[in-house]
Amino acid sequence: MCGVAGFFQSRKQFTEAELQVMTDVQRHRGPDADGHFTDDFCGLGHRRLSILDLSDAANQPMFSKDRKTIILFNGEVYNFREIASELKVELRTTSDTEVILEAYLRWGTAFLDKLNGMFVVAIYEVEKKQLFICRDRMGIKPLYYYYKDGAFVFSSELKGILALRPTVKLTLNRQAVKDFLLLGYVPEPISICNEVMKFPSGSYAIVNESGFEIKSWWQPEDKITGAVLKDEAVAKRKLDELVNSSVAYRMISDVPFGTFLSGGIDSSLVTAVAQKNSALPVNTFSIGFKEGKYNEAGYAAEVAKHLGTHHHEFTVTEQDAMGLIDRMIDAYDEPFADSSAIPTMLVSKLAREHVTMTLSGDGGDELFLGYGTYRWAERLSNPLIRMARKPIHALLSAAKDNRVKRAALHFAYDEPKHLRSHIFSQEIYYFSRREINKLMLNAPAGYAVNDIPGKYPRKLSASEEQAVFDIRYYLKDDLLAKVDRATMQFSLETRVPLIDYRIVEFALNLDPSLKYRNGIPKYLLKEVLYQYVPRHLFERPKWGFSIPLDKWLQTDLNYLIDKYASKEACEKFGLINFNELDLYRREFKAGKTFYYNRLWQVIVLHKFLEKSGLDS
Repeated sequence: MCGVAGFFQSRKQFTEAELQVMTDVQRHRGPDADGHFTDDFCGLGHRRLSILDLSDAANQPMFSKDRKTIILFNGEVYNFREIASELKVELRTTSDTEVILEAYLRWGTAFLDKLNGMFVVAIYEVEKKQLFICRDRMGIKPLYYYYKDGAFVFSSELKGILALRPTVKLTLNRQAVKDFLLLGYVPEPISICNEVMKFPSGSYAIVNESGFEIKSWWQPEDKITGAVLKDEAVAKRKLDELVNSSVAYRMISDVPFGTFLSGGIDSSLVTAVAQKNSALPVNTFSIGFKEGKYNEAGYAAEVAKHLGTHHHEFTVTEQDAMGLIDRMIDAYDEPFADSSAIPTMLVSKLAREHVTMTLSGDGGDELFLGYGTYRWAERLSNPLIRMARKPIHALLSAAKDNRVKRAALHFAYDEPKHLRSHIFSQEIYYFSRREINKLMLNAPAGYAVNDIPGKYPRKLSASEEQAVFDIRYYLKDDLLAKVDRATMQFSLETRVPLIDYRIVEFALNLDPSLKYRNGIPKYLLKEVLYQYVPRHLFERPKWGFSIPLDKWLQTDLNYLIDKYASKEACEKFGLINFNELDLYRREFKAGKTFYYNRLWQVIVLHKFLEKSGLDS
């Protein structure tokens, strides 16, 4: 795992000194080595975190044997040894980087179909004056780009392009602000800057003097087939094989590794299979909270004890959170409201004291219908409920119980075609479209996020459509972005076995009754897990990896509301109608604590704008 930056220009605009700055600001992504290449057309910069082949021979940019082709690579390709065997070429290193370069030289863009991993790859052909660049299937590794006047600039993190100011003028994207208020993150393909885009996942581009064109090569929606797998015994055996293969691949490393263990289904399965495939106790890391309702550290410890791992635990306080709020803003480069970024950063810091690489359980909920949003999707797709949604909303809104009041908000939508993003926003306690129309000043029309269901070879259930939406946006632009930035802040590589593309394709074509059965979410995934860890350790409610932010905003973090959700802040930045925001402030103080995430969104937005210096 590393950080990459670079440019291709048909006329001289950017210099080697600017390339150095672009890579220097990403030093946290690769503290072990840096390297640069420039000629009249191209600049390539790299920061290396050494995981495979720790020698200098594996540093980047890496040249082909004839020195006519150069590669930059961020990520890991886990099946590189099989590809090397197929290539039958003499290699100078034991790194996956060299294998990727040789595969490109042999097969051209078709080499992408052979890769199993997480990656951003940039390859420059010196004589052709042509740059090839691509991003992995699921968008695990990030890539931002700027393209103007024949100049293409790219970076692993937005801060690499922000570092080019004032040579490059960057302005605030109000469309991104609007989508952030709905989703809590900025969705692909836009960024918080009008001039910068997120390179789409599962895509590649050729950049040369003639221009720049992006082409798709793998998308999850394209892998949905007309038939589903219904046989439970066959499906269970296949899933177990896939998970074992995926975890074993991701244990390939020349440095110490461990797993993030929350005590939940996904991380426990990844840890169990890793321990099965390890001759030594696997390092496991978990976070606990002093507030008992949110503290799952005890469950993680029980799983660790059963598996015989070497377990490490860290307890989070309000003071720990406060110490990381500023760093969170810096790490994400864009407004990012997922407060679980804070404990993710803390557990990453803890893990980095012991290992250089970790495995994470992300992806299980989206692939196997683990979230409550999927039950809401089924409910709200009922024609009778859809017709009666307005009176249902009015009835539930009059209740005294906060849980019922919050549930009422799910029924407050206008257009069924936008139901998927509405369900998501209300389940995470964010602003709805209706609310944003009143809240945001001079809001642009529409949204960048597209949640209108596509046309597939078979009819998907409402919960499956909701899950496809989550795979397309939430998994990639929130969860994977969260883990990437949080871990890389501490120079820690994290791999995500459950979103191996083979498991994704399997899950997309699994009968929904094997994902959610008799009120049991993630049914098949749990059945695989129970082969390794006793069922009784998981018979409890699901809390997720969250902090007690609602409580903290009422106590030690209350000052953030006073400062960043204030009339002064609203007037300073000119995006939020304070009179409308004040309604949420007063309701929160009066006891509607489920408004905490809406206030947190505004706090994060204003705090970001304070630090970013973007022109609005």
